[in-house]
Amino acid sequence: MRENVMPDEPAYWFVFCKDELLLEKNEKGEPGQIPFGVLPPVALSDWHTVHRITPMSDQHPCRAVSLDRPVIENERYVMVGLRASFDILDHALYRKAGKAAEILYWDQNTRFCGVCGAPMRLHTDISKRCTNCGKEVWPQLSTAIIVLVRRQDDKILLVHAHNLRGNYYGLVAGFVETGETLEECVRREVREETGLEIDHIRYFGSQPWPYPCGLMVGFFADYVSGDLHLQRSELAYGGWFGRDELPPIPGKLSMARMLIDHWLEDADKQ
Repeated sequence: MRENVMPDEPAYWFVFCKDELLLEKNEKGEPGQIPFGVLPPVALSDWHTVHRITPMSDQHPCRAVSLDRPVIENERYVMVGLRASFDILDHALYRKAGKAAEILYWDQNTRFCGVCGAPMRLHTDISKRCTNCGKEVWPQLSTAIIVLVRRQDDKILLVHAHNLRGNYYGLVAGFVETGETLEECVRREVREETGLEIDHIRYFGSQPWPYPCGLMVGFFADYVSGDLHLQRSELAYGGWFGRDELPPIPGKLSMARMLIDHWLEDADKQ
């Protein structure tokens, strides 16, 4: 077992196998909490790298490790998908689990130098250095925008992308391109995916999106002109919806739901 610090104090252990997170069961035998203790909750080999993650607000250390095989459910532990853990863990632990997942993804995808091909080694908690040429790398984020477009009749644009699970309707979203501002990306994505022109772009908030290493930035915008023409390579269907006719929408985990809920709450205040 390799790590940056000796395991000499209790820590939260974020143990993953791909996108499955190890949780300790509660008294009812249900998935409960992140394992906490001095030693890891499962046996680790010499080749496992234990990553040190920034501590929780109570200053308890956090460690992350990736397993080659999932832990078979037993009386004490069970593995749960990271998305599903949102409904189980408190928000701070879910956010920390997301950061751990991103660090592990980065570690697994930067084993060799992109310049000379030599092995990379951890230099700090969030950086690696090539063992041959000295090139350094850090975890990188894929930044994406998501926008709620509102029409003058107070209906909003909802779409179903091909990559959405189930029959949920979401919002227009897309990745920021090189040399592009966030606002330019909002305009471009709406124009490309729907054929619509928008204005009055307003920042709402941002959200880490560890699937696998994203940052979602949310906006509101007002419809200006154009007829709805969906980009069929990206979107399956979509349309304008009022508050009393909403189709199935994403769960509270997502930025899309946060934007929609904010729009709904504004109506309640009027």
